[in-house]
Amino acid sequence: MARSLGRIYKGFQRLGSLSSTQTQLRHPPTTVSVRGTTFVRTMVALPSLFFSKPRDFSLPNSSWGSEMMRLYEHYNSQCEVETEEGEKQEGPWRRLPSYNRFLKYATGGVYLSKIIQSKARLFTRNIRDPGAAFEYVLFVNSEEQKCMCIFQAGHLLEGPPGHVHGGAIATMIDTVTGTHATILSGPVMTANLNINYRRPIPLGSTVLLESSLDKKEGRKTFISCKVTSSDGSKLHTETTALFLSINFSQLLLGE
Repeated sequence: MARSLGRIYKGFQRLGSLSSTQTQLRHPPTTVSVRGTTFVRTMVALPSLFFSKPRDFSLPNSSWGSEMMRLYEHYNSQCEVETEEGEKQEGPWRRLPSYNRFLKYATGGVYLSKIIQSKARLFTRNIRDPGAAFEYVLFVNSEEQKCMCIFQAGHLLEGPPGHVHGGAIATMIDTVTGTHATILSGPVMTANLNINYRRPIPLGSTVLLESSLDKKEGRKTFISCKVTSSDGSKLHTETTALFLSINFSQLLLGE
């Protein structure tokens, strides 16, 4: 407990060292009396960087090809449906927002300040040039326990001449299955990925990654995933994956 409080205290010290021009009093000081002792309480606005609106990388940009857009519109149109009475309601699919930083937009915590200072970025979202590397969007279907990813591979992902590097394909498979497992089981870590490569993926092409739940046993979540051409006629990879549930607070505190 003392160790955690010490980390939190250091985190507030770091926040306090930020330029005073980035903080201001949101409300005037007020006094509070507790058992005869008077305290002064102030409400301080956090620096503007904590409230800046992040870019959602799952939304279309100018680099998306016609096939990427067609598939995006197909699944996005099923995120909201209209009833016979003309009312709109949630559909079977839900688009998942995607940012280049995981914890910057979370609520407080000492790990937050560490992430900001280290300038960390999500591996698949760290290229500024649209279309150069990983362009993808994920949709999840809770009823069918499936996750679908539309992936367009950029020129920086080349392995064999004119085709996508096997490691980049594995990265996307881990991203999709890991996200799916997290939705199903909460915080998880990859324990095993078993990938069978069937057919190379041409650079610039758009493929589909379909993740499905196989079973859950205690802390274990078993997922299967296949990568196919956009029309489903070609099978590029087949994968089985195992994820283990973790205590997220221990991960953040480095314990």
